[in-house]
Amino acid sequence: MTPPGFAPVDAPVDGPVDAPVGAPGRVTQGLGPGEGAAAGIRPGGHRRAARRRHAYRALVGVAGLGVLLVGWQVTALVLHDAALLPTVPATVADFVTYLHEQYPAGSQTLVGHAAISLRRVVFGFALGTAGGLVLGAAMAALRVVRYAVDPVLTVLRPVPPLAFIPLFIVWLGVDESAKIGLITLGTLPMVATATLGALGAVPRSLEQASLSLGASPLRTLALVRLRAALPALITGMRLALGGAWSSIIAAELVGATEGIGFVTLQAGNYLQTTLVLSGIVIIAVLGLTTDGLLRLVLRFADPSVR
Repeated sequence: MTPPGFAPVDAPVDGPVDAPVGAPGRVTQGLGPGEGAAAGIRPGGHRRAARRRHAYRALVGVAGLGVLLVGWQVTALVLHDAALLPTVPATVADFVTYLHEQYPAGSQTLVGHAAISLRRVVFGFALGTAGGLVLGAAMAALRVVRYAVDPVLTVLRPVPPLAFIPLFIVWLGVDESAKIGLITLGTLPMVATATLGALGAVPRSLEQASLSLGASPLRTLALVRLRAALPALITGMRLALGGAWSSIIAAELVGATEGIGFVTLQAGNYLQTTLVLSGIVIIAVLGLTTDGLLRLVLRFADPSVR
């Protein structure tokens, strides 16, 4: 029954509609295919714009790499010293050669060295990330843990892994555990700090809503705060992954006979600059690939990131 003075809900509206079709603020949900076009909504328009944006980004990136290669080649020709800076064709030739030839003799090809370095980085990064997530979550949940651990992380974060090589040799020897341990040490403080910052940025209202619905503090931390902080956590992991790849040279100083870091150092000792540059390129490509995987995870965790 309709109260006096009020029109029924389904009564027709007399007079023209003030807002034009497709104007901002007009609700267009539920329009049919033809009505959507009339409302100014172009099907697939956002996708086409995103594809154009990605194509433009890729084109600019390729152009930047081209400028870098041209500058490298011109500088090498001006210097005319292969030990100081070889030309691009000479570097590419040696790179292709050692993709199927061992360096040094009796060791691995560049592909084998790259696989070994990738394995070390993945293990070290995984251990450092797991430890950093647990430590950062504990610091966010318990104030006493934060007060106790934060000064230690503040001291460790600016110290390069290279400084810990003598200690790791004494503690762990020169086998794989020392190399993975160095990468873990470089990763853990960065992930712990990122986790603490990400959890601290989660709105307090989400936590209070979860607690008011009967969830325990631990369940709230695991299912609400960590989930809301996931995009920022992945961004911190990306930064830590860059640090892990930066640490691979230091890690492979510890009695290594295999790995891209070892190849780079060995080639540098014998002024084989083409192999030094090849090692740098391989580390850059592997770092870009692993970072791309984390960016893909970030897109699934936060669809607004493109």
